[in-house]
Amino acid sequence: MKMTFLLLFFLFPVVLSLNHEGLILQQVKLSLLDPDSSLSSWNPNDVSPCRWYGVSCGVGSVTSVDLSDANLAGPFPSVICRLPNLSFLSFFNNSIASNLPIDVAACKSLEHLDLSQNLFTGKLPYTLADLPNLKYLDLTGNNFSGDIPASFGGFQKLEVLSLVYNLLDGTIPPFLGNISSLRMLNLSYNPFRPGRIPPELGNLTNLEVMWLTECNLVGKIPDSLGGLGRLTDLDLALNKLEGPIPSSLGGLARVVQIELYNNSLSGKIPPELGNLKSLRLLDASMNRLSGSIPDELCRVPLESLNLYENELEGELPSTIALSPNLYELRIFRNRLTGELPRDLGKNSPLKWLDVSENGFSGELPATLCENGELEELLIIQNSFSGQIPQSLSDCRSLYRIRLGHNRLSDQVPVAFWGLPHVYLLELVNNSFSGKIAKTVSGASNLSMLIISNNEFSGSLPEEIGFLDNLNQLSASDNKFSGSFPGSMVKLGGLSILDLHGNQFSGELPRGIESWKKLNELNLANNQFSGRIPNEIGSLSVLNYLDLSDNRFSGEIPLSLQNLKLNQLNLSNNRLSGEVPPLLAKEMYKNSFLGNPGLCGDLEGMCGRLSEAKNKGYLWLLRSIFILAAVIFLVGAVWFYFKYRNFKKARAVERSKWTLMSFHKLGFSENEILESLDEDNVIGIGASGKVYKVVLTSGEVVAVKRLWTRSIKQTGNHDPEKDQLPKPQDEAFEAEVETLGKIRHKNIVKLWCCCVTRDCKLLVYEYMPNGSLGDLLHSSKGGLLGWLTRYKIIFDAAEGLSYLHHDCVPPIVHRDVKSNNILIDGDYGARIADFGVAKVVDLTCKAPKSMSVIAGSCGYIAPEYAYTLRVNEKSDIYSFGVVMLEIVTRKRPMDPELGEKDLVKWVCTTLKEKGIDHVIDPKLESCFKEQISKVLNIGLLCTNPLPINRPSMRRVVKMLQEISGENHHTASQKDGKLTPYYYEDSSDQASVV
Repeated sequence: MKMTFLLLFFLFPVVLSLNHEGLILQQVKLSLLDPDSSLSSWNPNDVSPCRWYGVSCGVGSVTSVDLSDANLAGPFPSVICRLPNLSFLSFFNNSIASNLPIDVAACKSLEHLDLSQNLFTGKLPYTLADLPNLKYLDLTGNNFSGDIPASFGGFQKLEVLSLVYNLLDGTIPPFLGNISSLRMLNLSYNPFRPGRIPPELGNLTNLEVMWLTECNLVGKIPDSLGGLGRLTDLDLALNKLEGPIPSSLGGLARVVQIELYNNSLSGKIPPELGNLKSLRLLDASMNRLSGSIPDELCRVPLESLNLYENELEGELPSTIALSPNLYELRIFRNRLTGELPRDLGKNSPLKWLDVSENGFSGELPATLCENGELEELLIIQNSFSGQIPQSLSDCRSLYRIRLGHNRLSDQVPVAFWGLPHVYLLELVNNSFSGKIAKTVSGASNLSMLIISNNEFSGSLPEEIGFLDNLNQLSASDNKFSGSFPGSMVKLGGLSILDLHGNQFSGELPRGIESWKKLNELNLANNQFSGRIPNEIGSLSVLNYLDLSDNRFSGEIPLSLQNLKLNQLNLSNNRLSGEVPPLLAKEMYKNSFLGNPGLCGDLEGMCGRLSEAKNKGYLWLLRSIFILAAVIFLVGAVWFYFKYRNFKKARAVERSKWTLMSFHKLGFSENEILESLDEDNVIGIGASGKVYKVVLTSGEVVAVKRLWTRSIKQTGNHDPEKDQLPKPQDEAFEAEVETLGKIRHKNIVKLWCCCVTRDCKLLVYEYMPNGSLGDLLHSSKGGLLGWLTRYKIIFDAAEGLSYLHHDCVPPIVHRDVKSNNILIDGDYGARIADFGVAKVVDLTCKAPKSMSVIAGSCGYIAPEYAYTLRVNEKSDIYSFGVVMLEIVTRKRPMDPELGEKDLVKWVCTTLKEKGIDHVIDPKLESCFKEQISKVLNIGLLCTNPLPINRPSMRRVVKMLQEISGENHHTASQKDGKLTPYYYEDSSDQASVV
């Protein structure tokens, strides 16, 4: 009995304490919005909160509250600091939106505080430094602004300080060097004012990670950083640092990776870096370094060495082959000379080698694939000579080979043609000879075979027709002969076939209508004979056809009129008969020269029709002339009076027009007005009609005529627009105000506007490929290759980034969608339709609230629909939807998605079925990794929490990083649509 009493006596205070802590947590619950019922287990009827979600206890008292990813919203619940033993608190990835109150210092027992990925604003509380036991402070991904408080230099036990992705706009302060306990300092991606790296940071002798990427750092790297003996990761990339790399960095005995890329560093690489025996990655690319690679560095057990786009010169040290862990070596675009080390790849698991655009010579080392892991071999634009090493024929790990623009010679090893995983084999501009071996049938993954400008001979093997994935075959300017392999008609994925400048003969085979994706066919300068196959006219996407300088005979097939050709050349053959009427155009006038038997309605061709044909038509022409003369005389008088009245009325009407130009014009408003008839309408939208107007100068412009109430009242309107509530005056003013003052290559150009009382016209540059939405979702959408789509994404991103970051004040588009991204003749993208754009008021603390929702269904950010708050994050969400739309080729509200919009469908399908069920199956599989990365950026942009969406400037940089900071480009020259190239590492001509 006495024992029971004693037990109750001791437990009673504990029960009271637990009840008290439970009440505190109930107050926390009541202060927060909980749409997902994450706190449903916080039951006030429980005696102890220790079993509640996210709550942990020690010795009967609450010590930890972890509410990460709970989708909670509201202000920071300061009452939680009344828990006397709380040492761990995390609200990671919620929507806590307020200032962080200064009374957070009441959490005296806190050791770990994680408030990252929320919506906190205002300044950092200076009282955080008053937490005596705090070791971990993570405020990443919020909107904190201002300076880092001076009190932060007084932390006693802090080991981790992370302020990444905020709006801090002071400078990195020297007093951070006083936090002697600090092991990790992460300040990246803040808009700091230009400032130097404080030398005092060299006092942080316990520091292991220093992450200062994109902090607007200027000046030199201080020597004091070399004293950080425990540092393992030094990242100073994407700043404006200058001067030499300090030799003192050779004192970083434990450093594993050093990232200095995208700065303005100069001078030589210090040999003292050879002392770094733990160094695995050194990336000093995109600087202004000079000199050669020090021998000492080559003895370091590196895994990755990236030194591209500098001014390195001299020879590559042979000791680089001694690094046992080297798997990536990228030193392209430098001035290095001499031979590659003979043992390169022998002692290390080399995977990626890119030494392009240097002055290397000599033979390729036979040891490059000694360990069987080499995947990429890129040596373009050097002076390598000799044979391809026989050992590379056994390198089955290779999937990308670019040996172009060298002096390599002799025959290609037989087994080399059949490497099973290679998707790109480029041997262009060398002196290779011999035949393409039949073993090429084993290259089942081969997509691009580019072997032009060599001395290959013999016939093409039938086995080429077994390469189901072949997209491009470029074998021009060689010595191939024989007939065209019949098996090649099975290559349904072929888009480019270029065999010009060889000695092929015989007739073209039947069955080429299976080349449904063929975009370019060039068989010029051969000895082909027979008739031109009629099936060529069924190749709907063919836009380049060159059959010149052959021996084709017979008539030109009428079916060629079905093609939309940018380039046509049938000259210097043996063709006869009449040129099909739709091909007898001025643009093709040189396409038929050298065919004496051809006649057509073109100057200099078949000078006159035969006399018999003339006599046959003479009586008909006379009759028509007499009848026309009578009709003309009768109608001329009537027309004269009508035209006189019309001209007077027209003159009165034109005198009312006001022209406002934004560029130097080569046309007048009269020329525009005369072309606004229904035959020239190319589109009808919510705001009006769009006309295509061809000016007398030959230039083409697009004219938007805005709907107005007067048009509706007179009956000159589209019946579908009858429900418009008012004239589009605001849209017109927004469009003129926005486009009239901005200039950017990825923003559609507004030439001028014409205004009367009842009509408003906007005159733009003409985009021949229409809108992205129309192009993507038409029958041609599946033919848009990945590099074309990437180019469109990148161009549009740069346009939006310009609006958000380079315009003062910034401009929010508010209606970003695929139909408002226009595509020019080179498949470049322009942002258009600024009818609902708004200038952001930088003086407002909160985003401006709009009176109505602007935007299009499926593209509208969730917070915009509920709050009508407009800022750049709304545009970023819409752009993310566009990115998903390009990758999936599905509309944002596609009926086949069911009740889901595109964003939800992508997320659900990724989770349940995987990425292969999300990506457009028409896209090239060899770019799956790039496509996946772009898809991930699209998902980042469509994050439901605005703060978690990257800025457009960050989106542009992420897109650049996908292809090694290089852009995809497309060009159109001499009427010929050339393949789209991209620059991956050194690749200036990676054809895809």
